[in-house]
Amino acid sequence: MVKQDRIAKSTRPYELRARADSMDRTRARITEAAIELHGTIGPAATTMSAVAERAGVTRATLYRHFPDEDALFAACSAEWRSANPSPDPGLWESIPDPHDRLETALPALYGWYRSSEAMRANLLRDLAVLPPAIRTGIESYPQTVAGVLDAGWSRRNRLRRAAIGHAVAFQTWQSLAHQGLNDAEAAKLIIGLISTAEH
Repeated sequence: MVKQDRIAKSTRPYELRARADSMDRTRARITEAAIELHGTIGPAATTMSAVAERAGVTRATLYRHFPDEDALFAACSAEWRSANPSPDPGLWESIPDPHDRLETALPALYGWYRSSEAMRANLLRDLAVLPPAIRTGIESYPQTVAGVLDAGWSRRNRLRRAAIGHAVAFQTWQSLAHQGLNDAEAAKLIIGLISTAEH
């Protein structure tokens, strides 16, 4: 009897670990399913039922891991951002010349827009249905980038600020990319526009 108790006690941690691993795998599968749906049909059209079906789990299992859409969206947003990090505007602040800063920042920004185009287009289209914290992050990022790129010039200039705001918008890059420009060409064209606004 004592031997059986020892065996039971020694297998219990293994069983708990295996159960926790299984739960982690299920959670990851659900999160990945939500990311796939957000990137293809968009958040507005993504239902909890569709996520459960894509992940191969029941709705009850899905709700055990994510009690509501906001919790699921927060998890898949964090996972997607970890795999697709946006360029850090703080890295550009250390470039003293504002023109050099533009030449460094815009190709990097446009490269990220290109790599994340489907997801970003869907998020911007469905912005109104996103949780407030997610919506705020999406809206504030280009504003932060514009602020960094508008700093350090010799004088304040309303036209330059407007040109920079236009430059960092996803829709600006998308329009130029869909006309066949690569990211370096798009950045060069927009930097020319900003330079014109500066004079």
